[in-house]
Amino acid sequence: MSPSTTDVWIVVAIVGVVTVLFKAAGPVFLGRRALPKELDSVVALFAPVMLTAFVVTQTFGGDEEIVVDARVPGVAAAALALWRGAPIVAAMAIAAVVTAE
Repeated sequence: MSPSTTDVWIVVAIVGVVTVLFKAAGPVFLGRRALPKELDSVVALFAPVMLTAFVVTQTFGGDEEIVVDARVPGVAAAALALWRGAPIVAAMAIAAVVTAE
């Protein structure tokens, strides 16, 4: 069973709200105190890890199976472009062109 567009946007909204609450919790609960070094490294990695999980799920996800289609080379081309120092907008354009072909 495939999720509807509404379901996807509900998940995106929930993840967005939780991210904002998570980021706001630091200043609210800690004030001007610094985070412990171990916790600071975890907080710094939270957003990139969530973004990576979202990209991988959207790239390879299918109806309860792994799907390898035109999205995979597009994401790979964008990753290569970013690794080589291309701006994010250029990497997105490259991914769109590669995926469309």
